[in-house]
Amino acid sequence: MTAVLELENLGVRFGTRDILSGITCSLQGRTIGLLGPNGAGKSTLINALLGFVPPHAGTARVLGHDIRTDIRKVRTLVGFMPENDSFIGSMPGIAFVRLMAELSGLPSEAALERAHEAMFYVGLGEARYRKVGTYSQGMKQLAKLAQAIVHGPKLLVLDEPTNALDPPARQRMIRLIRDMRDSGHMHIVVCSHLLKDVEDCCEEVMILRDGRLVHYSNLEEERRANKRFVELETVNATEEFVSAIEALGCECAMTRESRIKLVLADDIEVRDIYAIAADRDVQIRKLSYRRDTLEDIFLKAMDSAPAAPPQMEVASGRL
Repeated sequence: MTAVLELENLGVRFGTRDILSGITCSLQGRTIGLLGPNGAGKSTLINALLGFVPPHAGTARVLGHDIRTDIRKVRTLVGFMPENDSFIGSMPGIAFVRLMAELSGLPSEAALERAHEAMFYVGLGEARYRKVGTYSQGMKQLAKLAQAIVHGPKLLVLDEPTNALDPPARQRMIRLIRDMRDSGHMHIVVCSHLLKDVEDCCEEVMILRDGRLVHYSNLEEERRANKRFVELETVNATEEFVSAIEALGCECAMTRESRIKLVLADDIEVRDIYAIAADRDVQIRKLSYRRDTLEDIFLKAMDSAPAAPPQMEVASGRL
């Protein structure tokens, strides 16, 4: 099975500064999240994959095509929704999307037909003849999405797709991303600083810090294997009570006389703990229950990642 993205020691340098360094990974998920704090190198990685900036070291393959030797083929397979607006404000929305379809290689008549389909798909059918400059921010984001999918790409790259959207518009954008994911027609890369966006729609996630890959997770496997953590505040808890919980297959530790931390076994529910407590006359005053979230994974990656060595700053180049 051909990987969606294969990065082999990929590095990008601006002047004397390494923006990306030694990134190696293989990603095959239907939706891939790209996370990192500001300045981590997320946008530079996207620009390198699309051929906008040349790699200083290593290479990458997009759907099996090397960005050093086959970038034209890569661009025919990719749809790109940039973070920043790049509109001709006086153009009607339908004309803008048609133009982008033609630039992607579609004949004029086919481009117009696909432009209508894309505008209706994203919910701008009623506004497709309005000038783009009159669109709200949410409508502009949808127009950028329409131009990114109009030519039927195999890989869709979304850079901050919910940028500046209010909650209802954000939910609509997330639903569209999920719908495209579930259709099975394309792979999607979501670049965002919003953990919730990635957690809501991605299967795999890669986390960058200081231009380096600091964590990779298959979120589906993480969710299936995710441990359930429980902390109990009790009265009358004894070693016998702890042993009875451990006999269920749970990991258990009494941190203080009244507090117990445990990890629930796969087939054990919280009600089973309450049943043991009732049998042994143990009062459970407080119970805290949670699973690891993407936020936990992200914060652990940030804490464990070594800081990049200092580099000479350059004036140009957005990270």
